[in-house]
Formats: sequence, structure tokens, C-alpha cells
Amino acid sequence: MATNTIAFFKHINVFSGAVSELCTGTTCPTTSAAGNKTYYWQDDHGKRVKCSGPLYTDYAMSYIQELLTDENVFPTKNGSTFPSGFVFMIQKIFLYLFHIMAHLYWAHYRDIVRLELHPHLNTLYAHFMAFNKEFGILDPQETAIMDDLTTAMTKHSLY
Repeated sequence: MATNTIAFFKHINVFSGAVSELCTGTTCPTTSAAGNKTYYWQDDHGKRVKCSGPLYTDYAMSYIQELLTDENVFPTKNGSTFPSGFVFMIQKIFLYLFHIMAHLYWAHYRDIVRLELHPHLNTLYAHFMAFNKEFGILDPQETAIMDDLTTAMTKHSLY
């Protein structure tokens, strides 16, 4: 789980970077997906904060990066053990990564097609969702907003 989570983070970070000039506070004043769905960041005090697409992405990716480099959460030394709340951390990371991908599809898919990156994003999304399903990481209610896409992409696969 750790290795794949790190890989998904790195790949999604590349896509976020590829559209970063197109995802601005002006073009994406909220982190929206599927029209009326808006994702909110939760601050250190538990308060939901409405923020722009790029700000949400920055908060989420910075938070995930901190976790990935924390030896207490993602140990790298031989013989080290993962913390008891590791699966919860993976679930939280996957939720943030899912939000970012949903935003990429909803707000930037035309840009991604124009950049000819859509086959890569589609493959990444299908792999992400297959991994999620295999290990039951996210609650299906959390990913329901993208069910049509998930079904279309995985109709002929082993997913």
C-alpha cells in the first residue's frame, strides 16, 4: 500500500503541475467536480474552508508530502513498523488524491485533451480506482460522483 500510494501521489502531482498554469484562482475559484460538487479543505481547527482549485491542490499535496516524508508514518528503515493508524492515513491520502483527480476531469479535461495527456490521465485514473476497489480504501459514496467515468473506463478490464 505504501509504495503504490507514493506512486499515485507522484503521478497525480505531475498532472496537477501540467495544468497549473490553467488552474488559477480566476479559472477555478472553487475546487469543483461534476458541476455542483465543491470540495472544502479542513483547517487545523476542523473548520471547512472554501478555497480555489489551485489552493486546495496545494494544501492537499503539501499535507500528503509531509506524511510521505514522515518516518513515523511511512517508515523506510529496515525492521521499522507502520503505525497503527496507517490504513486511516492511506484512506485520507486517497480521498485527497481522488478530489484532485475529480477536479482535473471536471475543470480541465479539455485542456488535458488539448495537451494530448488524456490517455495518461485515463490510465492513471483506471489504475487508481482499481487499486482503491481491490483494497477497499475509499467509501463508494465518496467516489460515486465519478461512477459513470469509472464504469466507462473499466467496462472491458478486469476491474
